[in-house]
Amino acid sequence: MPAAGKDISIEIMNATTSLVPRAVVGPLEKFALRLGLTKLPAHIPTLICSFFLFLFIHQVAAPLISPIVASESWSKLRGRRGRNNWCIHIVSQVHVLVCVPLALRALYLPALDKDRAFGWDDRVGTLTAFSLGYFLWDSLDAIVNFEDPGFVAHGVACSMIYLLAFNPFLAYYAARCLLWETSTIFLNIHWFCDKTNNSGGILQLINGVFLLASFLGVRIIHGSWVSWNFWNTLRDVKDNVPLTFVLVYGVGNILLNGLNWIWFSKMVTALQKRFKQPKAAAAVLSNGVPKKVDKIAKME
Repeated sequence: MPAAGKDISIEIMNATTSLVPRAVVGPLEKFALRLGLTKLPAHIPTLICSFFLFLFIHQVAAPLISPIVASESWSKLRGRRGRNNWCIHIVSQVHVLVCVPLALRALYLPALDKDRAFGWDDRVGTLTAFSLGYFLWDSLDAIVNFEDPGFVAHGVACSMIYLLAFNPFLAYYAARCLLWETSTIFLNIHWFCDKTNNSGGILQLINGVFLLASFLGVRIIHGSWVSWNFWNTLRDVKDNVPLTFVLVYGVGNILLNGLNWIWFSKMVTALQKRFKQPKAAAAVLSNGVPKKVDKIAKME
């Protein structure tokens, strides 16, 4: 493991460890070991801090700050659901702006490249714990404020996959799959353009190009290549791991790739309607947001 203070991931790991009392961490460490998640104990504080950070942003910070910095747009949001979606996108943007840089720093770690199935490095552990906290929050919100089964499936699948990575198992692919979140940066910007009276303008057009390009690049093309290598690795070690792991990772990978294709097709259709048929009133909600984009914009 790199020396403390030499890497931002290790600094985050050390900082969060000092924030969470041992009385809280201790029982969870024992529980993690019983589950066979041998690498999780060192990252439980990061996981806990991550989950409560996103919960705090969602429930406290975003509702408190948004009326101040975007009072007009906030006041036009339609009821509790509209404001909840606004806060969700703020949480999502915070996650991705931290997650993607951490993922880039964890791409080429010798210990993981040497053993793609069972290799480990605490830098990818920090990344995985941080994003696991986000996906646990995301799953909770998707269930409590249910809108679409796809959102629930996405959150739960990601939570299961990144939790089992602490076995350790397939940690090599954690950073590569989390790079899929790059497109979420532009997806959130697109959503906020709609909510701040910037629909159909040059900013949204340029952002739409980046959105489709990044989604196609990181989720479809890069995602398919990563998944191909993932399946080869899983095939090589399937007889050495519990069937539960094979099922969770296999089904999860198929599900997430399937959602990527479905969401990409909806994006293309919705953006075409936005810029080619601006008068198609049947495809537009009262707040000016195309129905399909409004649904997919809640996506991670």
